[in-house]
Amino acid sequence: MFWKNQRGFTMVELMIVVTIIGVLASIAFPLFQLVPERSKSTEAVTALGLIRSSMRIYYVEHGTFANPSLFTDGAQVTSGGLLGVSNSDLAGRYFSTECYTFSGATTANAFTIECDGSASTALFASEVGAIVVTIDQDGELTRVF
Repeated sequence: MFWKNQRGFTMVELMIVVTIIGVLASIAFPLFQLVPERSKSTEAVTALGLIRSSMRIYYVEHGTFANPSLFTDGAQVTSGGLLGVSNSDLAGRYFSTECYTFSGATTANAFTIECDGSASTALFASEVGAIVVTIDQDGELTRVF
C-alpha cells in the first residue's frame, strides 16, 4: 500500500547527502591538519618581523644591512647587541634565541632571516622541530612544516 501523504526522505536522497558530506570532509581534513603547525609558527613570524624591523633601522643608520661578518658568532641575531634585539625579545614558548640566524653578503643590500625550529631549546621545542620560517628584506615569508 502506498500512501499519498508520505513524509520523510528516500534512501537515495539520504545517500546523496552522505556522499556530499564525505566529499566535503575529504577536502577539509587535509587543510585542518596543518593548523597546529601554522599557529605555532606565528611565534616565529612575530619575532622575524621584529628582527626585520631592526635590520631596516640599522640600514637607515648605516646605509647598508648588517651582515654575518659583523657578528662574533657567525650569524646569531642577538650577538653583540648590534641590532638592539635581546635574547628576551626572542625567547618564546616554542622558539628560542638559537633558532634565529640571518645571511647576507657584505656588499649586497639584501638579507634573509631564518628561524629553524630544530635548533630551539625552548620549553616546547620538541613540537616545532620540523618548522622553518624565513623572511627577506622585502618581507616575503616562507613557511616549511
